[in-house]
Amino acid sequence: MMEIQIATSEDCRAIAELHVQVWQYAYRDILPEQYLASLSVTEREAMWRRVVEGQTAQLLVARIAGGVVGFVAFGTSRDEDASTDRAEIWAIYVNVTFWSMGVGRHLWLQAQQRILAEEYKSVSLWVLAENERALRFYERAGFVVEPQSRKSFELGGTTVEELRYSRGVG
Repeated sequence: MMEIQIATSEDCRAIAELHVQVWQYAYRDILPEQYLASLSVTEREAMWRRVVEGQTAQLLVARIAGGVVGFVAFGTSRDEDASTDRAEIWAIYVNVTFWSMGVGRHLWLQAQQRILAEEYKSVSLWVLAENERALRFYERAGFVVEPQSRKSFELGGTTVEELRYSRGVG
């Protein structure tokens, strides 16, 4: 049985381990192996601890049998061109063992309820253009690509492209 709960400081290590593991698997054909191998659980743990303690975003975890199997972070959109009534999914990751089992969908639905309760009118997120699995997930959840949003940047010595997807909250 899965439970979605607000993350605590005690969850930050498990969130960081999951974050690194999913990056290393999901982006293995997109980013250099050396870059993925260099990802630091300790650095990610510190980052997620700052989020939890500083309350800069809402952070929810999915638990099965007490273990963290996924998480979603969201808050006000960080995009300069975003209206004040736009939220943003900052991150959503699920342990690869639990892919296609509904964990991501349940995390999204819980985030959506909280975003709606905060009276946001829309929600956006950024996704790597080559991450076909994530693109399908977001499109099934009702997100639509904003065609003019494509941006490129360097990550691990490789140029990658990101797309912004958005949708209404309700």
